[in-house]
Amino acid sequence: MGIEIIGEKSNINQFLDIKPITYKEAVKVAFAKIEGNEIISSWKDAFISSRNKKRVSTKYLKVPKFGCFKDIKERQVRDENRTLEKIWAIGGENGWYYGTTLWKIRGYLDKLVGGIGLRRGRTNQTDIKTGDALDFWRVLLADKEQKRLILFAEMKLPGEAWLEFQVAKGKVYQRATFRPRGLWGRLYWYSVLPFHGFIFNGMINKLANA
Repeated sequence: MGIEIIGEKSNINQFLDIKPITYKEAVKVAFAKIEGNEIISSWKDAFISSRNKKRVSTKYLKVPKFGCFKDIKERQVRDENRTLEKIWAIGGENGWYYGTTLWKIRGYLDKLVGGIGLRRGRTNQTDIKTGDALDFWRVLLADKEQKRLILFAEMKLPGEAWLEFQVAKGKVYQRATFRPRGLWGRLYWYSVLPFHGFIFNGMINKLANA
């Protein structure tokens, strides 16, 4: 605490019928929940952890179409359900399925310029919900009925970026959208385009062949 005070014993626990547990017990319970994927939310799921001042989840649910660069890919899938499960488990300790080293380098570079990097990971290894933090992305939409996942980039960028996955009619669709901010934004897109071709092709192939 920043201010010195004289504390007196309180009987609030008796009023509320609460029996506090010890610190060691609390730590054991916390780790048990983490191992069982029972963590509902954490500090990294808060929008403030993104360093963004605006809440983007409602404003950008519809990915913009105009004034944007796009990288759109589609593949036939072997099993729609398996591909969807793979999409729902993407990121964090599970990785991005292709070009793992390049993803780590991108996260490291983001941290160098004051971004969040890959430090947030994901709360649950198999499930994902709208509003969750996912590495340096924010989940804008996670709808299993529509088989659609939309991510918004919270890394340091000269623009805004979205990554969308959708499974429909025996195919998986992967759409990367970037809305540049000025000349630097356009230069950024063309500079990373060769890496996108390498990473995004590998990633969608892994999803399609799940």
